[in-house]
Amino acid sequence: MTSASPDILCIGSVLWDIIGRTPAHMEAGADVPGRISRLPGGVAMNIAMTLSRFGLRPAVLTAIGRDAEGEEMIAASAGLGVDCSLAYRSDDLPTDRYMAIEGGNGLIAAIADAHSLERAGDKILAPLGDGRLGRAGAPWAGPIALDGNLTVSLLSEIAASPLFASADLRIAPASPGKAERLLPILPMENATIYVNLEEAGLLCQRRFHSAPEAAEGLLARGARRVLVTNGGQAAADGAIGEGVISAPPRPVLVTRVTGAGDTFMAAHLVAERRGATRADALAAALEAAALYVSGDITS
Repeated sequence: MTSASPDILCIGSVLWDIIGRTPAHMEAGADVPGRISRLPGGVAMNIAMTLSRFGLRPAVLTAIGRDAEGEEMIAASAGLGVDCSLAYRSDDLPTDRYMAIEGGNGLIAAIADAHSLERAGDKILAPLGDGRLGRAGAPWAGPIALDGNLTVSLLSEIAASPLFASADLRIAPASPGKAERLLPILPMENATIYVNLEEAGLLCQRRFHSAPEAAEGLLARGARRVLVTNGGQAAADGAIGEGVISAPPRPVLVTRVTGAGDTFMAAHLVAERRGATRADALAAALEAAALYVSGDITS
């Protein structure tokens, strides 16, 4: 590794977010005026962009095509302070995309096309074992933000791999539909899991009514450390041997939701990296998420 080594690795999806937003409340079949944006996104990229805004130097381990959209992504990421030089570049896999519709009543629908990341498999992890970031006997010892867009088989491999044993792992599902992919890594001693209330329920196969209740349930399920959010309701931080704490978010006018959880996770990681207490880190993450969903900070 060189002096230019990143501060943190973000492993998972890097893709183009195509988001349609309108202040109008929408139902199925609605056709309303609004705005459509196309920006770098994906869980790993969203976290990396937030970390860059906090002054860190993130690098992404992901799959990016050698197509025109991939070249655009590389250029756009450099301008956002995100290092894509370690990404797996495929000649035959296209750059992934995500499409969502957001109304005044929240996320209406979304489709994630992350098939290239899934097909790339463990090729995206090569820098962790070939000496660029680590190797057998000298694994990466810094923080890693990992997202659930990876396949179950690859997440299971990560859970058992000595290349991840020394890292500070911060893990988030890509969506409720992929939450159960995290089951293999739930009990890892060096893992902190970030989920929303619905995702916590899917992991525990039960319904929770509050974030503190969900945090207790995840700890009982084998997790070592969990952060649970619940929209505009109280969020919770649970840790084995330290109990569960909670705090409410600041009320704001919600103008967007895609990427809010990733912003929460990145802000929490940064706060803890700077030595914040559990309570202060939770408060900092909630404030960053509030600023994001209100539109007071850029994507």
